[in-house]
Amino acid sequence: MTHEFRKLVAEAFGTFTLVFVGTGAIVTNDVSGGVVSHVGIALTFGLIVLAMVYALGDVSGCHLNPAVTIGFFMARRFEGRKVVPYVVSQCLGAILASITLRLMFPTQATLGATIPAGSAMQSFVLEFILTLILMFVILSVSTGSKEKGVLAGVAVGSVVALEALFAGPICGASMNPARSLAPALVSMRVESLWIYLIAPVLGSCASVLVCRCVHEPDCCTAATAKESCS
Repeated sequence: MTHEFRKLVAEAFGTFTLVFVGTGAIVTNDVSGGVVSHVGIALTFGLIVLAMVYALGDVSGCHLNPAVTIGFFMARRFEGRKVVPYVVSQCLGAILASITLRLMFPTQATLGATIPAGSAMQSFVLEFILTLILMFVILSVSTGSKEKGVLAGVAVGSVVALEALFAGPICGASMNPARSLAPALVSMRVESLWIYLIAPVLGSCASVLVCRCVHEPDCCTAATAKESCS
């Protein structure tokens, strides 16, 4: 396998693991009468992200999220030619995870799909802000376009768990178009999918502006992007 192909396999496998474990916790909670609990689901998402950052950070950067990949590109830390292959790999891994869960739980209605509990605008704004915060933390603790290092996994996993804890009951706290796309397609619950495809991407792009205002002027420059080619 070439180095670039290994990165795509890592992104596909990592996103498969994220969706299988995370939405699997939601499915298990539903079929077991709430044994996992909302807190348990939030921690599951945070812990699997933490584990994957340490397992795959040195390989692909462990984006596992189209919004993160696009955010790195907007921050000029990631080459444009790699964006589409990364996003396709992430979506394929996520869809395969939801198909696997469908085969295991054929009567489960939503497979952990993100569905707004309130208005569409409420969930849109929440997803925008949640992803902005997540991407800001990622940009702050990552090296180039890679989420790696002693604290990166803890920081990113903690933010995912924290945001899922307080916002999950309202909007699902997706922050990830691939995570929402897969169960929506497989369960055919696509009526609110647009929220989770658009809002995270916009929030991720907005975080780049915040990062430039808070950190050093060269935090998002073409020079920094050279690190992402390694």
